[in-house]
Amino acid sequence: MNLSNIKTPGVYIDETKAFPNSVVAVATSVPAFIGYTPKASYEGKSYLNKAVKITSFQEFQAFFMFPDPPPPAGPAKQYSPEFYLTKQTKAPEKGEYYTFNGDIYTIEPDPNTIYYLYNSVRLFYENGGDDAYIVSVGPYGNPSGKPVNPGDNIINPNIKLDDLLNGLALLKHLVDVTMYVIPEATLLSLDNNSTLMESMLLQNGEMGTAISIFDIIGGADPDPILYTNDIQNFRNSTGNNSLKYGAAYYPFLETTITQSDEIDYRNINGGDTTKLEPVLNPASNPNQAAETILNNIEKGSSLSPTQNNQALINASKTYNQIITIILKRINILPPSGAMAGVYTLVDNTQGVWKAPANVTPVGVTDVTLRINDSMQAGLNVDAVSGKSINAIRFFNGQGVLVWGARTLDGNSQDWRYINIRRTVTMIEQSCKLAARAYVFEPNDANTWASVKSMIGNFLTNIWKEGALQGAKPADAFSVAVGLGSTMTAQDILDGIMRVSVKIAVTRPAEFIIISFEQEMAKS
Repeated sequence: MNLSNIKTPGVYIDETKAFPNSVVAVATSVPAFIGYTPKASYEGKSYLNKAVKITSFQEFQAFFMFPDPPPPAGPAKQYSPEFYLTKQTKAPEKGEYYTFNGDIYTIEPDPNTIYYLYNSVRLFYENGGDDAYIVSVGPYGNPSGKPVNPGDNIINPNIKLDDLLNGLALLKHLVDVTMYVIPEATLLSLDNNSTLMESMLLQNGEMGTAISIFDIIGGADPDPILYTNDIQNFRNSTGNNSLKYGAAYYPFLETTITQSDEIDYRNINGGDTTKLEPVLNPASNPNQAAETILNNIEKGSSLSPTQNNQALINASKTYNQIITIILKRINILPPSGAMAGVYTLVDNTQGVWKAPANVTPVGVTDVTLRINDSMQAGLNVDAVSGKSINAIRFFNGQGVLVWGARTLDGNSQDWRYINIRRTVTMIEQSCKLAARAYVFEPNDANTWASVKSMIGNFLTNIWKEGALQGAKPADAFSVAVGLGSTMTAQDILDGIMRVSVKIAVTRPAEFIIISFEQEMAKS
C-alpha cells in the first residue's frame, strides 16, 4: 500500500502476495503441416495460405476436405491418385513389374497426382495427434496423363517450391508451433528440396521455438544397395546451419491409412476401362463376367462406381491383384506425419524429456527397406558430416519400431538428442513467457528474489517428473540472478536483468553395455 494515499483516519486493508508468480509449461507438441489439400474453405470463406489451428481430424475435414454428397451416393473422393497399367515388351531395368496372363506389365503413378499431406495428417491423428496447424498452399493440380518411368523418384511438377516457402513464412508469427512438417517436400527436385530444408532450419534457428521433421527423397522405393546415395544426397542438401533443430527419419512406411473402398477402376489408366479389358478378359482365358461388368461401365451403368468396383473384384482375381498393388503403393508414406503423432503421444503420456523412440507407430505394417545393425551404423553416425539419421526398423516378433532419437547435429554433445533439444526449448519458452510479468518492475533485490523463486519452483516440479537428473534439486539445476552474480552496476543502469539457469537434462540410454565375466567356483 502506498502510504502517501492515506489521508483520512481509519482502518485500511493491504493485501500482500504470499506466493510468487508461477511458470506454466508451454505446449510442446503442436506441429504445423504445410502442403496441398483437396480444398481450403469453410462456410464460404477461403483459408488458402492461412495457418488454421485444428484440434481434431473432424476439424481438418471441415476446412480442407470435400463434403460428402447426400445418400445414396458414396463418400466424396478426397485423394485420387492415378496409376497406369502398361504392357511392356520386356522387364524394365529398374522398378517393379508384374506378370498377368503371361505378359509383363508395370503399374506406375502419374506423378502429377501424388500428394502426401492428406494421408500424413490422417497418420498423425492415428498415432495420438492433438492440436495442429494446417497451412494449405493450394488445391491438387491437373494430371499429366502418363506414368513416371519405372524406378524413378516421383517429382510432382504441381508442387511448387515458392508455394511451400510462402507457407513456411506464415509460421514466423506463430510461437506456439513446435514442429514443422512438410511431407510433400520429397516430391520436389533435389535442388528445390535442399532450398526448402535449409530455409526450414534457418527459420527454426531464428525463432528457437520449433524443430523440423525431415523425410528423405528415395525412401519410398529404396535400392537395397544404392540407398546410401539417397542418404548422401540428403546430407549434402541440409547445409550446416541450425542442425540441432532438425531430425530426419528413414525409410518410408508401409501403412494401412487408405482402405480398399477408397480406390476403384477410376484410379487406373485415367478411368479408361477399355485398357483393362485385354488384361481382365484375355483371349487365352476369357472372363465373361468381367467383360459384362466392363461393358456396363462403358455404357453408363446404373450401379455406383463402388458397386461396379466390388463386382469386378469378385469377378476377376487379376483385377483384385491390380487393386491390391495400387493400394499398397498409395499407402507408402513419408514418416514425418507419423513421427509428429509419436512425439505428441510420448509428450502427453511421459513428457517431452522422454526420447520419442522404441515406439511402434500405429497403422504401420512394414518399412520399405529393412535396415540391419550394420546399415544403421552408417545412418546413426557419420564421421564426415556428423548428420545423424534416425532409422525406423522392423524387428521379428516386435514389428516396426522407431529406432533412433538424434537430431541432425550428431557430433554435438549438447544437442545430439531430440528430447534434450525439445526439453530445453520448452524450459526456455516457459521461463521467457513467465518473466514478462516482471518487465518494467524495479530491478532490485525483491524482484530478483521473486524471479529466482518462480523459476526454481518450476524446475523443481519438472525435476520431480523426471525431466532433470540428480538425486536432489540442487544437483539438477541452479538459478542465479542479482548484482555481483549475473549483473554489473552498468547492467542495472542499462535496465538489464540477467538470469542464469543451469540444468542437467536426462539423456537417453542409447547404448546399453552389459559386462559378463566368469568366476571360479567357491565352496
